[in-house]
Amino acid sequence: MMKAITIARKAREELNAVTLTVKGLTCEYRKQPLGIDTVHPRFSWKLESTERGALQTGYRLQVTTTQDGFEKPLWDTGQITNGDSIQIPYEGPALRSRTRYYYRIQVWDNNGQPSPWSETDWWETALLFADEWQAEWISADPLLHDPDDEASPLLRKEFEVVGEIASARLYATAAGVYEIHLNGRRVGEDLMTPGWTSYSDRLQYQTYDVTEELRQGANALGASLGSGWYKGELVWENSKNHYGNVRALLLQLHIIRTDGSEQFITSNPSWKVSTGALLASEIYHGEVYDARLEPRGWHKPGFDDSAWSSAVEIVPGVGKLVAQENLPVRVTERISPVSLIQTPNGETVLDYGQNLVGRIRLQLDLPAGTTITLYHAEILDRDGNFYTGNLRSAKQMLTYTSAGNAKESYAAAFSFYGFRYVKLEGYPGQELGEVSLEGFVAEVMHTDMPETGRFECSSGLINQLFSNIQWGQRGNFLDVPTDCPQRNERLGWTGDAQVFVRTAAFNYDVGLFFAKWLRDLRADQQPDGGVPFIIPDVLHQHSSSAWGDAAVICPWTIYQCYGDKRMLEEQFDSMKAWVEYIRRQGEDEYLWNTGFHFGDWLGLDAKEGSYVGATPSDLIATAFYAYSASLVRDAAVVLGKATEAKRYAELAERVRAAFSREFITPGGRLAAPTQTAHALVLAFGLVEGSARERTAKELNKLVTNQEFHLTTGFVGTPYLCFALSDNGYHETALKLLLQESYPSWLYSVNKGATTIWEHWDGVKPDGTFWSDDMNSYNHYAYGAIGEWMYRRVAGIDMDESQPAYRAIRIEPLFGGEKLTYAKAELDSPYGLIRSEWRRESGKLGLEIEVPVNTTATVRLPVADAGSILESGLPIGEAGGIELMESEEGFISVRVGSGCYSFVLKDEALAAEVQSVS
Repeated sequence: MMKAITIARKAREELNAVTLTVKGLTCEYRKQPLGIDTVHPRFSWKLESTERGALQTGYRLQVTTTQDGFEKPLWDTGQITNGDSIQIPYEGPALRSRTRYYYRIQVWDNNGQPSPWSETDWWETALLFADEWQAEWISADPLLHDPDDEASPLLRKEFEVVGEIASARLYATAAGVYEIHLNGRRVGEDLMTPGWTSYSDRLQYQTYDVTEELRQGANALGASLGSGWYKGELVWENSKNHYGNVRALLLQLHIIRTDGSEQFITSNPSWKVSTGALLASEIYHGEVYDARLEPRGWHKPGFDDSAWSSAVEIVPGVGKLVAQENLPVRVTERISPVSLIQTPNGETVLDYGQNLVGRIRLQLDLPAGTTITLYHAEILDRDGNFYTGNLRSAKQMLTYTSAGNAKESYAAAFSFYGFRYVKLEGYPGQELGEVSLEGFVAEVMHTDMPETGRFECSSGLINQLFSNIQWGQRGNFLDVPTDCPQRNERLGWTGDAQVFVRTAAFNYDVGLFFAKWLRDLRADQQPDGGVPFIIPDVLHQHSSSAWGDAAVICPWTIYQCYGDKRMLEEQFDSMKAWVEYIRRQGEDEYLWNTGFHFGDWLGLDAKEGSYVGATPSDLIATAFYAYSASLVRDAAVVLGKATEAKRYAELAERVRAAFSREFITPGGRLAAPTQTAHALVLAFGLVEGSARERTAKELNKLVTNQEFHLTTGFVGTPYLCFALSDNGYHETALKLLLQESYPSWLYSVNKGATTIWEHWDGVKPDGTFWSDDMNSYNHYAYGAIGEWMYRRVAGIDMDESQPAYRAIRIEPLFGGEKLTYAKAELDSPYGLIRSEWRRESGKLGLEIEVPVNTTATVRLPVADAGSILESGLPIGEAGGIELMESEEGFISVRVGSGCYSFVLKDEALAAEVQSVS
């Protein structure tokens, strides 16, 4: 008895000694991924502790599977003495297709104590080998169904299941976009599948668990197809069929019975084909749906398909099949109209209060044959009328004809819309305002990225700006990073993506999103290394500076933010190829002074009638040449490629030297007197010493001479505030951010913007618009200021030598009379980072949170450590804080994980130091 009590007491003591808890397990960035084809998937986890300074010093990872109904150990790392807790690759026996694997993790803390095992989690493989596809590509017979007929094909197959079902997986893709129904129920929640890739190189397929939808006996599969990006209109001038002119389906259903036997249902010519209620679907133009034509029960067993024709096998022009790489597009939020408007022109308009991307879910009870039309737009004109001029040729329309059934429900299947306002036509009683608002709920659509970042400050206008940045990202990150989501464009412009990528990675988890898109960039890159303007490439024009540099900037940024060395390795040859392409372009090997460039696109210092700012294009091109060469050098160092690291270090130095000779006078003056030129030179480190000081001083002068207004375009804007803040002019940067008159970020906010505009004056002070040709009100590029808000205002940054925020830097730049507090959070790969500063009651306070298994350096604007309290104690008496070497006017401390509350007792000193820092 006494022995049992002693053992129990010892167990309790050991449990109490444990400081770490493992949580947040992911496999290939995802929680419980269903259907991946990565043969060496990577595991990550997060840690919790009640102790400050907690670190992981070791881990153990176990993987099991099931065989004959019993758990089977597969891989056990044993105790690994290693602090890594992200991107740990599977290195066990070869994985099998269509198999669920289970894993759990145990870690050791910095006292050598083991944690409890994590909860067991899982991932499931898809089809790992091409020859496992037994299905055939099928479509409608072109002799019976004209491929140019816009009506959506319906395909169906009935089959019998004999025996008790243990599990079932459906694998599907399309040339076009598709939806699947099984026994009358839609399969999955994913939209616009299979997504947009460089189809000629690779096409994604999706995996669905349909165990619950299947039943013994009679079953029926139904598939509907839309044109999507594969066949539909893209770019301009009614350009279609970029990848092929026939919509087609590939589907494979695997059923496992409880006795271990299997049954396969595949797409083949035994399927039947017809058309139904969806008469047209285009991404730009929307859909036409006549509910009277819906074949009732067509996706259920027992439907009479005797009048349907047989499917035929085709061979679409697609590359290899790959399992879903990115997170899927889904409905992530539903928004009801905030008001019903009768415009001066007599239009009936629904206002949703937010410019968004998605579709309207109709819930209707109308007489049979009633046709209503919905038109979608972003803005009303200055008289309050519905405005669609900026959509160009995109119709953004939904036409619905009622079947007369009670409570009909419909939402566009194969299109999406960019809008805040919806005009109704044909709705009974609309002239009298008799519109049931609950019948028109907006469903917000985008790639279902987890939100990771939040920002808030004492300025309500800045908080609205931040909301606009996030909504701009949501609207334009719909499978690919589009420039805009409403007009006849919606393309993956490389320049927009590279300027926004770091802001994007603060706001949402975009690791998979960019990894997928970068594979398409690599696939579409030209043999000579040139990079297309848009990815996936349907424009077939390529290689402008700053745009093509996405090939280097985006993979490096994703590596920094997520520690994804595998992705960096995948893209390294593409990164090199781009820089080598540049090397071959210039008349001088180290200058890029030839060819077409977008320049500082939409810069406000452009000549009349031009979209290109005044900064010389060869200056911009050569600056990015130097920057990209230096990033290739850095990537080579990370990947252990010593020869390439040396080669590109030398190249970067020679380009810098050539830049200096070409664009900087012997006295240190930059030849181009523009804000963009000065911002790039400072941000890319192209000047040093007194020349840097002079360039920074001149940039500050250029901004103050404009009365704290910017003149930058797409290229200069992302770097402008960094160049000021990092060179002693943070107050000027803050005044730029807080500027409310045109041109400024807050000008659009004061004009009612709920997303980021393409033009600084998309709505002019008199209420008129920019040209219809190019005036998007949801265009995220200028939202790149979000990165500076996170990194400089709130102060969340990293030591780039330890990616993914393993070594954090908390360095908020306190300042600005109008800002009394700022706070931000980032759910990093290691856990939550928080920084919040506040000025009140004569004191400056800073509260931070540092996740387990990381450290942080905190930089505080005081000259004397004795002026700092932490959790009410003098900093020297507070636990877990290490004083570091101070610099003039600043004290830096290093802390481990945990929550810390600093108070600077001498605010006057803090303000004085900040004003000259």
